[in-house]
Amino acid sequence: MLAVARRKPHAQAVDWVECSAQDYRSEEKFDLIVTTGHAFQILLTDDDALACLRTMRDHLKERGKVAFETRNPRVDWAGEWAARPPRRLGGGPVIETLKVTHAEGEFISFETSYRFPQQTLTTKSTLRFPSRKHVEGLIDRSGMVVRDVFGDWDAGPFEPARSREIIFVAERAT
Repeated sequence: MLAVARRKPHAQAVDWVECSAQDYRSEEKFDLIVTTGHAFQILLTDDDALACLRTMRDHLKERGKVAFETRNPRVDWAGEWAARPPRRLGGGPVIETLKVTHAEGEFISFETSYRFPQQTLTTKSTLRFPSRKHVEGLIDRSGMVVRDVFGDWDAGPFEPARSREIIFVAERAT
């Protein structure tokens, strides 16, 4: 992913760092730290989630903010993904399939396969779908406070029964 990112326009203006979010260390402080792509959901334990949140907190400037999302666990993601038909990517020869292999409690495991003309590549993943209340508790334990919760990246309201996303905006506790 870093190799692809480095080829993008204006990539030279970015300092690219390869490490886990839990282990990132820098003297630099930031006004805003954004985590997208549902990356928070790969943190499968409270310890990992807290380490990530604390790392973000430690790298914020005064009045800096953190923004990240997780999928709303009230949506039947396992059901949606299990019913998803194979799809052709970009109109080309690559076909993507997703197969749910296990769903229990907060966790869904799945395999994603990419069928090319000469080979098939398969990845295995597990994601965590914590509740809003649980994530807010983790944010509190990390030394931050929740400032806003949205239902999408356009700052729409979070509606527990309807929103597909939960967007958290947090800052250091004072």
